[in-house]
Amino acid sequence: MYYVYVLKGVRNGKRYIGYSGKLPEARLKEHNNGSNRYTKMNGPFELIHKEEYADKTIAIKRENFLKSGQGRKFLDDLLGS
Repeated sequence: MYYVYVLKGVRNGKRYIGYSGKLPEARLKEHNNGSNRYTKMNGPFELIHKEEYADKTIAIKRENFLKSGQGRKFLDDLLGS
């Protein structure tokens, strides 16, 4: 399984969108421990949305969509931001 997930910064409200073969809760722990530069500088984060896919290619396409203008609008409408 592959997961697309959305994190929200507790301090600044910034969103981070990613995909992984790991459970989103496990990735959240890694991000909060500073696993990459962006999340290290903008954390801590909370998990606000996740989606599950059987195919890696579909998960990557969904991640890219959520990072697009239409995808950001979709998340705003979905999450009430």
